[in-house]
Amino acid sequence: MPSIDWIHFTPWASLAGGLLIGLAAAIFILVNGRILGVSGIVGGLLRPQSGDVGWRLWFILGMLAAPILWTLLAGPPVSNIDSGWTTLVIAGLLVGLGTRLGSGCTSGHGVCGISRLSPRSLVATLIFMAVGFITVYLIRHVLS
Repeated sequence: MPSIDWIHFTPWASLAGGLLIGLAAAIFILVNGRILGVSGIVGGLLRPQSGDVGWRLWFILGMLAAPILWTLLAGPPVSNIDSGWTTLVIAGLLVGLGTRLGSGCTSGHGVCGISRLSPRSLVATLIFMAVGFITVYLIRHVLS
């Protein structure tokens, strides 16, 4: 029976992070009238429209600058990746494919779509989560 890793269990930090993401999404839609879905923001750079590129670039630069700044101030985070590069690349490509097929990423549907009571986002998030649960079960209990 799996147990909780109490040493690395961070409910308060996780709650604070979730609240900050939700607050950022709410502020973004209130100030800009746009949804804070990262795949949509990046996708807009691939088919740019006049006057629509600047804010998208600043957003992406901010997302890249934040972890760099954190690393400079607090040091690199401790991470443990138990997979090889091949697995990571395949997983990344599958996530990208799923994002394309699902018309958005998990965070876009889960945070922004559900908060707007979008039926499509509710269905997409339920499918994302179900496939994730099934995948973890198969890899940990059936294939190992």
